[in-house]
Amino acid sequence: MPLLGKGMLVVFTEVKARDERDLNEWYNREHIDERINLPGFHRARRYAAVRGSPKYLATYECDTVGDLATPGYLRLLANQTPWSQAVMAKFSHFHRLTLRIQVDLAHGVGGAVACVRFVPDAHERKPLIAWLQETALPNLITRPGLLGAFAAETDLEITNAPLQEKSMDHPKADEAEWVVMIEGADAASVSAAARTRFKLAALKPFGVTVAPTIGTYRLLFGNQR
Repeated sequence: MPLLGKGMLVVFTEVKARDERDLNEWYNREHIDERINLPGFHRARRYAAVRGSPKYLATYECDTVGDLATPGYLRLLANQTPWSQAVMAKFSHFHRLTLRIQVDLAHGVGGAVACVRFVPDAHERKPLIAWLQETALPNLITRPGLLGAFAAETDLEITNAPLQEKSMDHPKADEAEWVVMIEGADAASVSAAARTRFKLAALKPFGVTVAPTIGTYRLLFGNQR
């Protein structure tokens, strides 16, 4: 089964060790369930790092990236629950990406993902999509232990919508970061696949000048409707 929509919110977070229990309880008992019941949202999953950082990763699948900038969603961001406000005040790291799915070769739900992040030249996006769709990801997911993969591009207008509405305090995004997620049965398989395929040399033809950030994560919790 592919992803449950063509839009995705990806959030990276960290807190101090003393606050991790509250963070995990909030995510598992309130935040995930609250989000998947919003219009356009279907499934959310969260992960903890096995290798790399930030420590926590969450994904939220929605019909389109536009669901992440509707008036109702922005009102929710501006009026968080008391528990949400308390937990978010303790974030030591917060990075939010609103993504448009460009390649979807996902298949079910695996126990681990490798998350690859990089910034290509905007003029090379069409060749990049073709490479990911026709060569890189189809060949990659045939490796033992792998289940699927997808690639997504940041929509800067949607990412910065909360800023325009003055509902969140975070720096304005000005780079169209890309995310590739490789899903598999175990962390070792997805990590090896990502680090073999997505070296800087393979991405340079698409204008990538800085080595990609690669993190390996294990599944903690997910829910859907």
